[in-house]
Amino acid sequence: MEIPVKVLKIADGIKTMRIRGAGKIARAAAEALKIAALEYSGSRDEKSFKRYMARVADLLISTRPTAVSLPNAVYYVMYRLLTTEDRFDELRNTVIRATEQFIQESIDAVRKIGEIGAKRIPDNAVVLTHCHSTAAVSVITTAYRMGKIRKVYSTETRPFFQGRITMRHLLEAGVPAVQIPDSAVRYIMHEVDQVVVGADTIASNGAVVNKVGTSQVALAAHEARIRVFVAAETYKFSPSTAIGELVPIEFRSPEEIVPKEWMEKYKGIEVLNPSFDVTPPEYIDAIITELGVIPPQAAILVLLDRFGWALSKLKQGELGKIVFEETLEE
Repeated sequence: MEIPVKVLKIADGIKTMRIRGAGKIARAAAEALKIAALEYSGSRDEKSFKRYMARVADLLISTRPTAVSLPNAVYYVMYRLLTTEDRFDELRNTVIRATEQFIQESIDAVRKIGEIGAKRIPDNAVVLTHCHSTAAVSVITTAYRMGKIRKVYSTETRPFFQGRITMRHLLEAGVPAVQIPDSAVRYIMHEVDQVVVGADTIASNGAVVNKVGTSQVALAAHEARIRVFVAAETYKFSPSTAIGELVPIEFRSPEEIVPKEWMEKYKGIEVLNPSFDVTPPEYIDAIITELGVIPPQAAILVLLDRFGWALSKLKQGELGKIVFEETLEE
């Protein structure tokens, strides 16, 4: 049974960043698993279906190595499938129910984070944000509707300009927003009352992996004694970091940084294009989740509460290289 074209398109969309934002990536992965289950037309025996779904899961996980929301969405569904002993029809229904539940929980989490985080924004505040995070935008727009925000600075976020997506969402919500280049963050930090950013991955020690430049924003805020809040759904917490694994940093094509003609003209030109960086927990004041506001040091407690099953049940190697088919062979 070949993987459906719709699933392949979603996987390619995640890999090429047509689908962007950790939450959107997670929901897209869940939707791809649902499509795969609905369009399965192979043998109706349980082992064949599980093996097929494992192939789809492995494909999705391989698309982006850093954002843990992607494998966590896949774990959420595959754990329920692989620990269910039932007939084919019920196995397929298990996948469909799990994907729909994950997507709904993800959407609800963003709303809850907005409501919880908005209460932590001071009155008449100037807020700075970096890159694009649905959760961070939810906090900002909710706080604005409460009359708390006077202005928002949003970085462009080079080289892919995800900050322009944030800017569009803020303007559509009526939020007074100013787009700035990434390099202007320290220049305007003296005007800022609070920094609100999202996260792609949160490690067990409370370190935050987010779009490259986030650590510089946090450092500038720390220097200026400005509080830094991270808005993140709990499925962005990384189970593998609790057992000592490091979060791999994704490096993308040099052509995102320099024109293709330069690459051809200046042979041997070297370009480094990290997509993420790591902000240490000491530069973060609080993490806003759908469960409430926690200090970075409490990240391990969230992991144990939400992903204890993953630590004991799922076969884990380097994040992004988990092979479900091998799990089925054991």
